[in-house]
Amino acid sequence: MSLDTATVRRVASLARLRVEEDDLPRLEAELNGILGWIEQLQAVDTTGVEPVAGGGAEALRMREDRVTDGGVQEEVLANAPDRAGAFFAVPKVVE
Repeated sequence: MSLDTATVRRVASLARLRVEEDDLPRLEAELNGILGWIEQLQAVDTTGVEPVAGGGAEALRMREDRVTDGGVQEEVLANAPDRAGAFFAVPKVVE
């Protein structure tokens, strides 16, 4: 399947995207490239392959449920733009 400029313009309109006229050829080429990849994927023989809906069949490993502070307070506060002791300092927003 190949898209022409009019179809690309219509798709952009349906998606409520503003596309300039000089960008239409580039967008057309990109969309046709994507459709080419889809055609390649459709050509793959998948007979006998079970569909996978996710990893729900696997049991999750249980861990001990305990509360910690993470133990990395200094590393976290190193990212703060401003700091007041062991806390993030923020500007006052309520007078």
